[in-house]
Amino acid sequence: MAAITAKMVADLRAKTGVGMMECKKALNEANGDFDEAVKLLREKGLSVAAKKAGRIAAEGVVDIMVEGDCAVMIEVNAETDFVAKNETFKEFVRGIEKAILAGKPATIEELLALPYDDSFTVDAKVKDMIFTIGENMNIRRFVIVEGIFSTYIHGAGTTGVIVKFNADADTAAKPGFAEFSKNIALQIAAGSPPSYVTRDQVPAAAVEEEKQVLIAQIKNDEKNANKPDAIIEKMVTGKIGKFYQRECLVEQGYVKDDSMSVGQYMEATAKDLGGALSIDSFYPYEKGEGLEKKEDNFGDEIAEMLNK
Repeated sequence: MAAITAKMVADLRAKTGVGMMECKKALNEANGDFDEAVKLLREKGLSVAAKKAGRIAAEGVVDIMVEGDCAVMIEVNAETDFVAKNETFKEFVRGIEKAILAGKPATIEELLALPYDDSFTVDAKVKDMIFTIGENMNIRRFVIVEGIFSTYIHGAGTTGVIVKFNADADTAAKPGFAEFSKNIALQIAAGSPPSYVTRDQVPAAAVEEEKQVLIAQIKNDEKNANKPDAIIEKMVTGKIGKFYQRECLVEQGYVKDDSMSVGQYMEATAKDLGGALSIDSFYPYEKGEGLEKKEDNFGDEIAEMLNK
């Protein structure tokens, strides 16, 4: 059995980020072979990742990386906000973004199969990070946008927005466009994100559902309960405009000047820039949106520790 020195353990810890005891065990198992010990720890990481897969990971970060006329936005989740703020985790996320920009995957499955670096696929790197950091984590979603766009990240990765525009290169190169495009991204991040760019994108089923909600609300009001259906229909028609103002980006009130809509702001900017200008699409991500959050009970946690 090869003698395992403190320096060997420290070097392995520096290489892998794994705890001292685990490093010592791996070196003993590998009979002092450093590379074999690294391999053993990585192989163990696969089983550790499987054990942690069921744990709630609703923290993490939303991040954006831009390369030329291509941008990628990604949400990567971890169990705690503490880990999400760790520089190792941030570098891990940036590595995934580089893999996306290089490989242009269409799905999470395709992304996981891409090379992360010379040693790992993206999938293997995720598992290695779970083992190294000790928390469950996963790549939740990503989007690739190419063309003319603006990006915005708020709150150190709590919210991200990419907006794609239809504009010619000369118009997009003017200083006024940069300010306009940033303001549109801020518009989406600042309030309740819209669902559509314009009202003609709203599915008929969504409009009908909103009408049925409005009809129910009106009939539940005692003052309106006995009104004829034709009158209620007219009332609904008057109220449906609020739905479009809420759900359609160009009909929202412009956040920096509520005397105009986003659409009016866009038309004024296009006139100032002397070129055609419109919003093609937008992509808002909010960290942990829709995910179950872990609820910690401090008293139960202490009791559990005392009983061990």
